[in-house]
Amino acid sequence: QQSGRRYNLFLKRRLRIDKRHQSKDSIFFRDGVRRIDFVLSYVDDLNKEWEKKLERRKEFESNLQKAGLELETEDKKESEDGKIYFVKIHAPWEVLITYAEVLNIKVPIKENDIPSMVENPLDCMLTPFRLPEKVMHPEPDYFTAPFSKEKQELYLINDESTFFSPSMRNRIVNYILTRCPYGTEEGKKKFGIKRLLNNGTYSAAYPLHDCQYWKKASDPNCDNERYTLYMEWARFLRFYKEQPLDLIRKYYGEKIGIYFAWLGFYTEMLFLAAVVGVICFLYGLFTMDENMSSKEICDPAIGGEIIMCPLCDRECEYWRLNTTCEPSEYSHLFDNVATLFFAIFMGIWVTLFLEFWKRRQARLKYEWDLVDFEEEQQQLQLRPEYEAKCTQKKKNPVTQEMEPYLPLTSQAVRFCISGTTVLFWVSLIIASMIAVIVYRLAVYAAFASLMENTQTLQPISGLLTPQLATSVTASCLNFVIIMILNFIYERIAIWITDMEIPRTHMEYENRLTMKMFLFQFVNYYSSCFYVAFFKGKFVGYPGAYTYMFNRWRNEECDPAGCLIELTTQLTIVMAGKQIWGNIQEAIVPWICNWWGRRKARNNPENLYSRWEQDHDLQTFGALGLFYEYLEMVIQFGFITLFVASFPLAPLLALMNNILEIRVDSWKLTTQYRRPVAAKAHSIGVWQEILNGMAILSVVTNAFIVAFTSDMIPRLVYYYAYSENEGSPMSGYINNSLSVFQISDFPEGNKPKVNPENLVICRYRDYRYPPDHERKYLHTMQFWHILAAKLAFIIIMEHVVFIVKFFVAWMIPDVPADVKAKIKREKYLTQKILHEYELEKLKERLCQGDKRPTEKEFIATEGRMELSRAM
Repeated sequence: QQSGRRYNLFLKRRLRIDKRHQSKDSIFFRDGVRRIDFVLSYVDDLNKEWEKKLERRKEFESNLQKAGLELETEDKKESEDGKIYFVKIHAPWEVLITYAEVLNIKVPIKENDIPSMVENPLDCMLTPFRLPEKVMHPEPDYFTAPFSKEKQELYLINDESTFFSPSMRNRIVNYILTRCPYGTEEGKKKFGIKRLLNNGTYSAAYPLHDCQYWKKASDPNCDNERYTLYMEWARFLRFYKEQPLDLIRKYYGEKIGIYFAWLGFYTEMLFLAAVVGVICFLYGLFTMDENMSSKEICDPAIGGEIIMCPLCDRECEYWRLNTTCEPSEYSHLFDNVATLFFAIFMGIWVTLFLEFWKRRQARLKYEWDLVDFEEEQQQLQLRPEYEAKCTQKKKNPVTQEMEPYLPLTSQAVRFCISGTTVLFWVSLIIASMIAVIVYRLAVYAAFASLMENTQTLQPISGLLTPQLATSVTASCLNFVIIMILNFIYERIAIWITDMEIPRTHMEYENRLTMKMFLFQFVNYYSSCFYVAFFKGKFVGYPGAYTYMFNRWRNEECDPAGCLIELTTQLTIVMAGKQIWGNIQEAIVPWICNWWGRRKARNNPENLYSRWEQDHDLQTFGALGLFYEYLEMVIQFGFITLFVASFPLAPLLALMNNILEIRVDSWKLTTQYRRPVAAKAHSIGVWQEILNGMAILSVVTNAFIVAFTSDMIPRLVYYYAYSENEGSPMSGYINNSLSVFQISDFPEGNKPKVNPENLVICRYRDYRYPPDHERKYLHTMQFWHILAAKLAFIIIMEHVVFIVKFFVAWMIPDVPADVKAKIKREKYLTQKILHEYELEKLKERLCQGDKRPTEKEFIATEGRMELSRAM
């Protein structure tokens, strides 16, 4: 019986193979001529809404055919699982030219005659990083003009089937799908594929990839652009090669192209920051032996004789300063003169990055025909959700048509709920950060006792101090909390943005962007802000310590400063986020697609069709690029806001981004369905966010250098308080530590044991000794140092801001050659249109048509003169 079932299955497959003579990778209808521009799929499930869904599909597909589209349905018997129907859509020439005019699509009118830029003599050195010319520039450079049905002779139409690229075709079809009606329900006209996907009428809607990514298609009419992208761009072994941006734009559309252009440019600029950061790090490494502070701390005769006050009440013991020898040496790697230089350099680097990106963006806008582009109607159109939920209507002052609107009272209520929710979650982050601080305060004594009494930890006690152990474990705990809160809030942010009912797609994306960024900003950076600007600043002094919630004593900084702890915090959170992000982006889609790929291995070539293969891939949703931008902007904050504490941060970001480009390209090319092509002339609201972070970074780095590092106290000591001319920094450690008389400890704070019968201990502050008339009050040196810190912040901020604004003023946003090309294209377009109209006038005159008048002739001449003047 089992062998009989196998034989029947074999006959069924054989019959299907004979019926379908197309290859597995066919992207054409059964006639092999008409190209498949879009695919809809649905499952014919016999539930209570089956008839309603069937009626919707019939009406929708009928209206698509009335709009001029051609459909071909693959029965469920032809699909692998025997359940899914596939509706293939083809847009004929008449439909394409009609909607190309509606969408204002620019098409070639003349080959670009402006000579290319003068070759750089250093280009030969960049040859190993170049891609073949055919990959980099898959199409010649043309002057373009908006398409018009009435003037088809103007355009360089060699072949109607290839004149519009597949990405243009799927964009046009998607435009029709989003507006096509499918009936009236509850007295309201319903339309759009998005609603049909949401209510389950269709299960998927997507354009097709042109071939398999690992091999070329057997069809000679296939462009094999997906295969080219995979071989030349998506493989990690090509990490050192430039990106084929024109091919990315041609295949995926301008919106995805501009993202990869920005990411590639950001990575290139990071190379300069990484080189300077490594040089500053090496300076700290090579001058480590010359650091007088760590020498004095490590010296048994100095640091070994200084007894420090306990770091916690009752349980902690007195300790000798030289036990922090290794951390003090390592802190010099990041806390040295080069830190100041690097902080100023990064303030200027950020400006250069943003200004040069504007120039790069302007060049792309010209090359990709986006100069006159304003957000396309697809972006500005009303969202279907907005139309569905807004029952009231008013006249649009621009279109003079009635359209739905949300009453002001409803908007106010929704914004209040949304704002309250966001504030609640931001408060939750702050509460979680306070919980981590309490953890740090509570476990410090436990770590100190454990390391003191555990013999196995004695060999590494010099390297792994209680402060470092507390800092590392708290940073890891903080990272886990960040990831959990982030996972939950993503869903909350989408829910409250949906609840606000934004009017347009752009408005929806901008609102979601601001909510997500605000949350992620607080979530990722709050712990770094705490270590940088609060830890060790409000400690008090022995006998009068400051307590959190009157229970836990506030943390103190290491005698060598808090900068090394900020470096640890930054490294763990930044590196952990990048590693987790890349694992999530690469592995999760691969596992999800593994099940679908089994079908291709278990079936003959002719059975697992191109539309079935793509159906089993992951969906690159409307917010796909949003998460990519968000990830990179958060990383941008790490390398700018706190870079003074960690000069190697740009190097980590550079290595991550080299991997990120290939991971993003790999998953987009191999693991996701082909996204619908969309236009975008910039990175949108992210540009303003980057500008804001660039300004904030100058302030935060000035405060880090002034208040977190030990640079200012050292400079004040060097110039005002040093008494040794031969070695001005000798005695600094002794000078920076105040004296406390142990008998002044309150009973509740005094350590349980004092085996050496010590009389005094030292603590990090500038206060008068116990025998002074101003006992334990701040000394004049404290106020001098505070004044120097404030003066430094003001001077550094003003210097960097002046340089930033001068650099921004000096660098024009649009390169001169791009301006010339834009003017040349406008002039040529006017000229060609003028000549075309003159030819038409002459034809009409020759045919005896007396309607053309001298006024028409003068009008066309006038437009030509105006274009010359422009």
